[in-house]
Amino acid sequence: MPTKGFKRAARIILVGAPGVGKGTQAERLMKRYPQLSAVSSGDLLREGVRNKTPLGIEAEAFIKAGNLVPDEMILRLILDKLKSNHWVSTQSSVSDPSPAQPSKNPSASFILDGFPRTATQASRLDSLIPINLVISLITPVNIILSRIASRWVHAPSGRVYNTDFNAPKVQGKDDLTGEPLTKRADDDEETWKQRLKKFDETSRPLLEHYDRKSVLWTVKGNSSDEITPKLFQELDSRFA
Repeated sequence: MPTKGFKRAARIILVGAPGVGKGTQAERLMKRYPQLSAVSSGDLLREGVRNKTPLGIEAEAFIKAGNLVPDEMILRLILDKLKSNHWVSTQSSVSDPSPAQPSKNPSASFILDGFPRTATQASRLDSLIPINLVISLITPVNIILSRIASRWVHAPSGRVYNTDFNAPKVQGKDDLTGEPLTKRADDDEETWKQRLKKFDETSRPLLEHYDRKSVLWTVKGNSSDEITPKLFQELDSRFA
């Protein structure tokens, strides 16, 4: 795959239902555009807890109590990451009334994963750093359900197979170990229908929020391979 360079910084969020292939698209985008990095709120949280940073210790107290980590804390984790990479001013603070001034350097490009999930969180993020492209990935529900029905995993390693497009070399066996593949406990149709319904309900206000800010772009396709070329074309025209 040929790579391309950005001429200006891209600050991207991918929004899509479970099973739509956000992870696949993020990986392909980062291979195509080497200046693009992933910033995952979940990874930052786990890293902070593991390394016992001041924020990590605070967050762990909420997790151990069975509570959600507050949005403000997630925003501080994200801002700390952006500051340590020199993608925003090191003087920036979550309590500042005005957004941080992001770097215009193309190497300050990132895909933000895991946050925001709601319009309220998006508003708080707006006050911190301006996102300049929100990509809504859409695949029909029946296609997603079909993918899940065809999905098998090697539980010890986490390797995932799909009998439709990424089948194991030997049916029902892991390619590397030969051990049996299993279904995830929550990979049944009714569970997934509920997950997709909940995603639709929570994502609609989020997408409307970014549509009002004129940064929303929607792409539809039945497969990741169908969506990827459209993504490349759009990012080429906007940033490359």
